[in-house]
Amino acid sequence: MRQPFAFDGALLVDKPAGPTSHDIVDSVRDLYRLQQVGHCGTLDPGATGLLVVLLGRATKLSSRFMTDDKTYEGVIKFGLTTDSYDAHGAVTSTAPVPEFSLETINAEAKLFTGDLMQKPPMISAVKKGGTPLYKLARKGQEVERDAKLIHVFQFDFLSYQTPEGRFRVSCTKGGYVRSLAHDLGARMGCGAILKNLHRTRSGRFNASEAIRLEALLQTPDAQLPELVIPLLDLVKRLQSA
Repeated sequence: MRQPFAFDGALLVDKPAGPTSHDIVDSVRDLYRLQQVGHCGTLDPGATGLLVVLLGRATKLSSRFMTDDKTYEGVIKFGLTTDSYDAHGAVTSTAPVPEFSLETINAEAKLFTGDLMQKPPMISAVKKGGTPLYKLARKGQEVERDAKLIHVFQFDFLSYQTPEGRFRVSCTKGGYVRSLAHDLGARMGCGAILKNLHRTRSGRFNASEAIRLEALLQTPDAQLPELVIPLLDLVKRLQSA
């Protein structure tokens, strides 16, 4: 009979597109035979990149790591809008895309840095009256959403070729990059969606430290402990911040 592992620490997973963040937690729970497993910051199913997973007693540090700033890279596509603000939703409008320059787009993106009051998308896990917004959206309902204060440290386009631009954004906990894409498209008059998104950093952790989910699931039991950042090292990272 396989015995449960006694692990306290963090596992850095490079999430693929498809599974939810909760799916990743379930996979880690089964792999490490642990009950106490949680993650520090949800990634949408279509998003990829760094997911910090806490194991055992390290889950008690969740609130400390959940507040960390995040950095993402991805692609925004101009000329359409969807009900989810990304490529996975139903198209709600289309429009011609003017010949923007990279400089023009970056000048507009700069207006979305600093303190912002941001409304979450209807298709999101944010709750209204105890019900997740995405459940209301599935019923065809659109309700007023409370705007939340976030801070965007950086929102830059690295390249642009009509109608798509590759960008990098750094923001505080709770910021929706989908909403940034949607609001930028609205300002530029042609609409925009988030085509893809990859998290490169979460606070003190970088995607370069993470293991791909496929490789993780194929790791022999004897090597699983080597992938865990020990609890003491996590505490040191917190103290050095």
